[in-house]
Amino acid sequence: MSQNVIEIEGISKIYQVGNQEVHALRSVTTQIEQGDYVAIMGPSGSGKSTLMNIIGALDTPTSGKYVLNGNDVSHLTDEKLAEIRNKEIGFVFQTFNLLHQYTALENVMLPLVYGGIEKHERIKRGENTLRDVGLNDRMTHKPNELSGGQRQRVAVARALINDPAIILADEPTGNLDSKTSIDIMKLFNDIHAGGNTIILVTHEEDIARHAHRIIRLRDGVIESDERNEKITKFK
Repeated sequence: MSQNVIEIEGISKIYQVGNQEVHALRSVTTQIEQGDYVAIMGPSGSGKSTLMNIIGALDTPTSGKYVLNGNDVSHLTDEKLAEIRNKEIGFVFQTFNLLHQYTALENVMLPLVYGGIEKHERIKRGENTLRDVGLNDRMTHKPNELSGGQRQRVAVARALINDPAIILADEPTGNLDSKTSIDIMKLFNDIHAGGNTIILVTHEEDIARHAHRIIRLRDGVIESDERNEKITKFK
């Protein structure tokens, strides 16, 4: 029986905009099991970005409880949240967020630098992870010497380097062409098959269909939460 890696209970988030209160999330409750593959969908203003930021420990809820890997992270300090992010969450962003002055290997090793890992161990783990995503011949290349798909593979390798509890991907194919998008989704499929928990935030139905479960948000509440019966399979 799988255990829950994420438990969200009655999460609300209210932003103060001038004299108005904006309710981005309204008492959201859900759980995500270890090894699940979940897509979070919703139109602009639905609350999906706010929920992603809370799951990713980039923001804290106004009220409610968020337990990540057995630890209540609902109302931690910024310093503690940064520690949790580095150890427990691997981020993959639409814009890659790579440092252009660094090589692919140096970008991938960054979370290990912040974690205080010895240099020889950083290099070994970085090289192994880049091989895992098919970039063994691009380790010394800088981002401007890589294609969009290769840059996203570097970002995925960086997300995997600390063996995090979850991989959180925000519109990971948003800046890629159709063929490259398929290649990246194949990579996510392989990562999930290896036992990783993946949470994919997207507005694209064809991308969401790769996930095994789809949570749809609207106006700050969960509109539906269903297993995906039409998972896109690769030949």
